[in-house]
Amino acid sequence: MTSLERHLDERDLARSLRADVRDGLAADPKRLPPKWFYDARGSRLFEDITRLPEYYPTRTERSILTANAAAVARITEAKTLVELGSGSSEKTRLLLDALLSRGTLGAFVPLDVSESALAEAVEGLSVAYPGLSITGVVGDLTRHLRQLPDGDSRLVAFLGGTLGNLVPAERAAFLGDLRATLHPGEWLLLGVDLVKDPAVLVPAYDDAAGVTAEFNRNVLHVINRELRADFDPLAFEHVAVWDADREWIEMRLRSVRAQRVHVGELDLTVSFAAGEQMRTEVSAKFRRAGLAGELAASGFALRHWWTDPRSWFGVALAQAAPIPGTTSAARP
Repeated sequence: MTSLERHLDERDLARSLRADVRDGLAADPKRLPPKWFYDARGSRLFEDITRLPEYYPTRTERSILTANAAAVARITEAKTLVELGSGSSEKTRLLLDALLSRGTLGAFVPLDVSESALAEAVEGLSVAYPGLSITGVVGDLTRHLRQLPDGDSRLVAFLGGTLGNLVPAERAAFLGDLRATLHPGEWLLLGVDLVKDPAVLVPAYDDAAGVTAEFNRNVLHVINRELRADFDPLAFEHVAVWDADREWIEMRLRSVRAQRVHVGELDLTVSFAAGEQMRTEVSAKFRRAGLAGELAASGFALRHWWTDPRSWFGVALAQAAPIPGTTSAARP
């Protein structure tokens, strides 16, 4: 059985894009949220990025999940698997297979902001797993966690290092909202990229073939199309830098000349100085102790930790702890 629950529609997305672009272009320094990379073209470009030799996160996380999916299934015995930002749900099949082999899983709930991508994933999974109940939720993981179907013994998977796209205050809000959504004893499986040599980190976001550069500029194509803007994408250079103090990669677009851009839908004209940089993505890298502290502050206890032989990527299994002052017990 499959279904789609919609908590976002095209009007919601249009309002969100207008607000993000208006606020971001008025900020100092200017910024744009990375979620607007991902139209159909941007999603294809990101899939190309995951296959690049420089881009280690996807294949490294997959290797960790391949080695430990059975352990995740044994520890959690989850009856419902929820995936946040599911995309194609490719890596999630490792968890689905392990949980089905364990004999506990009855339902899968993928959440994604893109209805078309979600519908395609749900259709493919319904063919591969005909006995599984699949409910796709069209929503924003920062706004619609409370809309997830209540379940019995849920495991929430948030993979791909996407947590790192949130700055610390945003991460705290997200983890707090997620904890409030879960019952004590339910589980969070979290994939995070780890701090390492910048000589490894930076090329993953600035590949020799220029695919990431084109992906970065895709946000300008999206704004041009959706908001009648006149950005010249080739007038912006891709920049990826390692911020050692914050321990994150920043992707930016640097204006190659002094220029003015008009955004028709906002009746807004914005000036860029030559060399001015606009932030388009933060990708934070983590250390185990720091992540454990962030989880604990939000009401999660880190129970298990897996990594690859080089400690380039980590997969954390955390459990929702009882909320102080309540008498709630873990669900059976």
